[in-house]
Formats: sequence, C-alpha cells, structure tokens
Amino acid sequence: MKFSKQFSLYQSEATQFINGLKLSNPQLEQSQRDGRALLWDKAPIDLDTQKRHDESRLDQQAYVYQNK
Repeated sequence: MKFSKQFSLYQSEATQFINGLKLSNPQLEQSQRDGRALLWDKAPIDLDTQKRHDESRLDQQAYVYQNK
C-alpha cells in the first residue's frame, strides 16, 4: 500500500524532537553506544573459567539462618 506524497513527508512530534536533539547534541549517539558497551556488552567467557566457576560454587542450604 502506497501513501500519497502528502503523508510521506509527515513526521510526528516525537520524531521531530529526537531529530532536533541529535542536531543540537551530535555526540549523543556515541555516548549512548559507550554507555551500552559499559553496561551490556561483555567479553566472552572462557570455557575453562566457566567450568572452574561452576565447580567452585557451594550449594546454599534451604533455610539460611538455621544452624546445623
């Protein structure tokens, strides 16, 4: 379904705001990428390290505050 030329030039207020924000602050996208890399993009874990981590884990008792 094709829209007429009148609707192809339409931009919502939100889109206009974001485009204006990007124009006024050109380093915004790069700072967003840096923040995402800091919090979410992690280096791959070595399989030997993962195995050692799993083997060294101690099971927690069902009720933590109960003495044996």
